[in-house]
Amino acid sequence: MSEKLISESPKLPFWQHYRFMWKYIKPYAFRAALSILLCIPIGMLDSVVALSLKPYMDVVLVDKTDQSPAYIPLLIVGFTVLQGIFNYSAQYLNSWVGGKITTDVKRALFNKLLTLEPGFYDRYNSGYVIQRFSSDVDAACAGLIDNVRLFTSRIFSSLSLIGVLIYNSWQLSIIAVTILICALLPLAHIRRMIKGIIYKSVQKGSTVLTNYNEAYHGNKTIASYNLQSLIYHKYDSVVSDLFKLSIKMVQRTAWLTPMLHIVASVGIGAVIGYGSYLIVNGTITSGNFVSFITALLLLYNPIKNIGKNFSSVQVSFLAIERIVEILNIKPAIADKKGAKELARVAHEICFENVNFSYNPDVPVLKDINLKIKTGTTVAFVGNSGGGKSTLVSLLPRFYDVCSGKITIDGEDIRNLKLKSLRDKIAVVFQDNFLFDGSIRDNILMGNPDASEDEINKALEMAYLKDFVDEQDNGLDTDIGERGNLLSGGQKQRLAIARAFVKNAPIVILDEATSALDNKSEAVVQKAIDNLMRDRTVFVIAHRLSTVKNADEIIVINNGQIAERGSHEELIKIKDGAYQTLYNAQFKNKTA
Repeated sequence: MSEKLISESPKLPFWQHYRFMWKYIKPYAFRAALSILLCIPIGMLDSVVALSLKPYMDVVLVDKTDQSPAYIPLLIVGFTVLQGIFNYSAQYLNSWVGGKITTDVKRALFNKLLTLEPGFYDRYNSGYVIQRFSSDVDAACAGLIDNVRLFTSRIFSSLSLIGVLIYNSWQLSIIAVTILICALLPLAHIRRMIKGIIYKSVQKGSTVLTNYNEAYHGNKTIASYNLQSLIYHKYDSVVSDLFKLSIKMVQRTAWLTPMLHIVASVGIGAVIGYGSYLIVNGTITSGNFVSFITALLLLYNPIKNIGKNFSSVQVSFLAIERIVEILNIKPAIADKKGAKELARVAHEICFENVNFSYNPDVPVLKDINLKIKTGTTVAFVGNSGGGKSTLVSLLPRFYDVCSGKITIDGEDIRNLKLKSLRDKIAVVFQDNFLFDGSIRDNILMGNPDASEDEINKALEMAYLKDFVDEQDNGLDTDIGERGNLLSGGQKQRLAIARAFVKNAPIVILDEATSALDNKSEAVVQKAIDNLMRDRTVFVIAHRLSTVKNADEIIVINNGQIAERGSHEELIKIKDGAYQTLYNAQFKNKTA
């Protein structure tokens, strides 16, 4: 799955991923730089304790003089307090900057998600979208910011401590630094070792999210078909795979920390052995040696645990690359340069030699030619899967034609601004999506500027006014997620009210009544009849009784226009496609 998404995004060199992220860091660059600068004294103050031990050891413990440097304990306490203040300030600034960057990147990703065409959602499941557009941001930003602070303080701590080592004994320093370099060399291979596992984990993690979505939205189907065991085993298989991947991750990274412990112990052992010789022959003092060992322990201690932190940084880097891949995706459907506004729909809508397919080798629509005058109603009927819904989905550019063109008043719709085109089209689907919130919220989705009078008029025309008036909170009644507190008919009428306030000149009705019972259908059909007045209407319906009064009926079978004409004309064609459909439905109804 991840490979598919990557293929939609232009390839970038490794370094450009981080250059791309700079625009999200730039607004907070001063605070980010300040938080990093604060890590410099935090790290360097580690050397104070080690450095102060030399005079203390030489004067007090070796020379056994009463005149001990009294300032040394005070100095250690004072520098530790200062280090604590810097630490708090750096952590606060890091959290603030990290939170801001994370929020901005999430906004950018969500905005990108909203600009992608419906075809994108056809290709990827919900869990994958959530994983890539949300979860990756936390892994990238939060983890990286925390570890940048940690690594900055440790780098400068290491540099200052190495300075203390050299000050006390350049001979021992050669041993210590050589061992340090040997310990850090394996870190260069971590990224290569974990990259494949991380991408597989993202895919499996997204499937887990999809499992939860299916369990939530499909709960009634699961209960009615006793699918609990089947759905559980699907979930269990995925989490088992995730467990195996996590173990692989441990296998490829967990060796680093114990290996660093072993290497560090070798370094300490070598320093103690050679240091004893240097003390005996008078090359260094006991104070030099104790100061050196203290600095070495302070240097090696964080290094021994750096493996885990380094792996976390690599996970963050890989997440950043995945984020940049998404942000660089070019929507397949977008405004052309110099696209025009669609001011009005005055004359006609034409489909000229339109061909379309979702997959290259499977044509869905073949050589469709239609001319529809404004103000007329055109109905599309035919066999299931014949291409009716696909055909009307091309008009608001949910998808673009593969060849041919669709024009409004002679202008190819691909030359029009997408927003202005869709502003002129209202769509009522078979399963209309309603948003969590109130009745008012969902109606205003059609036109955020609609007045109270316009909302009430829409309710009346959609035959929803009585229902709203019966509610204690009226228009502010909560309808639940996806409108689950409403009946099927109420959902459809609310969607129709939303289309009313949009007041678009073109209306698409895609199986708007097919999922309703006869009583609900009758009420919804009245609402639809109101919506259709004085508009150009595209109707898709399996129930031919709902399209009898259309100005023209188009029969589409297997992606081609089989017949066209009025109901009276088509019903007279002996053994025709429309007559066959109509007779089958009529017989079923009277049986």
